[in-house]
Amino acid sequence: MKRERIEDIAEIIDKRGKMTLDQLEKEFPNVSQMTLRRDLYQLEEDGRIIRVRCGAMSVKEVQKVSGEAYVKKTTINTDAKLVIAQKAAKLIEEGTCFFLDGGTTAMYLSKELPDINCSIFTNGIAVAMELAQKKNTQITVVGGQLMKDNLSTSSPAAKEYFAASNFELAIVSATAFTPENGFSCNSQTESELLKQVFKKARHVYMMLDSSKIGKINPFTFAHIEDIDVLISDDKLPKEYKTLFENNEVVVI
Repeated sequence: MKRERIEDIAEIIDKRGKMTLDQLEKEFPNVSQMTLRRDLYQLEEDGRIIRVRCGAMSVKEVQKVSGEAYVKKTTINTDAKLVIAQKAAKLIEEGTCFFLDGGTTAMYLSKELPDINCSIFTNGIAVAMELAQKKNTQITVVGGQLMKDNLSTSSPAAKEYFAASNFELAIVSATAFTPENGFSCNSQTESELLKQVFKKARHVYMMLDSSKIGKINPFTFAHIEDIDVLISDDKLPKEYKTLFENNEVVVI
């Protein structure tokens, strides 16, 4: 009975692409919301859906605009990414012009972001596709070479591109962080792009889930002193929270 219900839920979400809890309750009127939430947790563990605010999205829907590697990343540490995205979404005010990177945490943020009037620069293809569903957001995609593993673009010409662009805020994420090596990523061109973003923005918010701490990637693009706000999940070690705060970084 339970397995059949879960299969039915998965089939409906696959068919519609995205469902809210309210919509699922109407489809399954004899099932409590708590049970439906547990079913969604199970489907997420099975890698069939991605939980989003107040509902879930089909992995197949994400695959329409992304590759297998990106989808796999999207389903890792989902609880932490969702918490971070919800925190970040609350910090964005109407009328803000900001840069958002193309990482999977940014994808969660693009889903959580209210449909408010704002201008967004992004180098994320999947992120731009998600944002495009909102009526009031203005989206500019930064061009360059496509990195298939994370569906982002980067270009050595980023410096020239950003010379004629203006945004007051940058919200980015890192795939690795250590106090000694700073925030790092796997692509040199992406690293150079993010450095230019940091130079352009007045304020920088870093999204970092606790699983990335202690890891090192080949290319460092920023250090603690380069950011203003750290947005992390509830498992951020206390000593790292203290480290950032001692460097005048606001930890959320």
